[in-house]
Amino acid sequence: MYKTLFSTSLLLVLLTGWTGAQGATYKLATVSPDGLSWMQKLRSSVKQIDTLTDGRVQFKIYPGGVQGDDATVLRKMRIGQLHGGVVAAGSLTRFYPDLQIYNLPLQFHDYDEVDHIRADMDGMISRGLEDSGIVTFTFTETGFAYLMSQTPVTTVEQLANLKPWIPDGDPIAAELVKAFGVSPIPLNITDVLAGLQTGLINAIVAPPTVALALQWHNHVEYMTDLPLVYIYSMMAMDRKAYQRIDESDREIVQAVLDKLFKEVGEETRLDNEKAMQAMSSVGIEKVEIPPSALPDWQRVADESIEALIESGEISPESVELYLANLQKYRAGDTGDTGSD
Repeated sequence: MYKTLFSTSLLLVLLTGWTGAQGATYKLATVSPDGLSWMQKLRSSVKQIDTLTDGRVQFKIYPGGVQGDDATVLRKMRIGQLHGGVVAAGSLTRFYPDLQIYNLPLQFHDYDEVDHIRADMDGMISRGLEDSGIVTFTFTETGFAYLMSQTPVTTVEQLANLKPWIPDGDPIAAELVKAFGVSPIPLNITDVLAGLQTGLINAIVAPPTVALALQWHNHVEYMTDLPLVYIYSMMAMDRKAYQRIDESDREIVQAVLDKLFKEVGEETRLDNEKAMQAMSSVGIEKVEIPPSALPDWQRVADESIEALIESGEISPESVELYLANLQKYRAGDTGDTGSD
């Protein structure tokens, strides 16, 4: 009997991550390098949670892609090897495809529009993910992504000469890129630098901070001055693992992490401006799109959205709501958009 009780207790330890008197340890992973400012803030925040919960809730962080890319992190969450990760929103499309409404190309004009729409629609996305077993915290901005390449690109036709990277396992990104007449090359984010170095790819679409932090900027020469898509990230936790935390402790975790990622998003916006200047200072040339060519870019972008809807990769209801809210805001109607 005692042997059976011991075995049962050991099984519970393995399943919950319980570490005795120290409390429960939750394992988080991210591809972000450990030296980044926001990673230091994350480590400080999880220490704060440890203190505020008297050690009942602890986090172990695996940075720099040591646990694999976002898709691998999500697979490990599913089998219990990890409990969460800080991942690009696009990696979570299989849980809630409509979270990609913010990533639709050439729809947001500026950050004022981003802030207004997100204030109303983030909640819809969070609920959609939670219904599929993923708990999230305040979404954090990664920023507007720009085309960076080894040859200058100002027209849609010139895109056909590129070998661009897209995240492996991201069907929506693949559909969007193909709509521009380009054959994308899917790679794990950890393989992008090698792809640029070897010539496997010669173009990326990324926010300036990401290109700078991952050293991709050393292998491109031009940046097309057009914010193609808005990218955001989030900390995602397996809902079952998260619900093992006592309710009072969950309130602490939620408050601390929401505050952290709100601050990180605000800082990232400023960091993108600095990264843009840094890339210019090392010789990356910013190329302007002629006004006469802009309608072609917008036309193809709009057609790509229609193709996504027709393929079933995203629901027409969410796209219509998102675009209607944008039009209302541009018309001066800043009231409730109705997504809640």
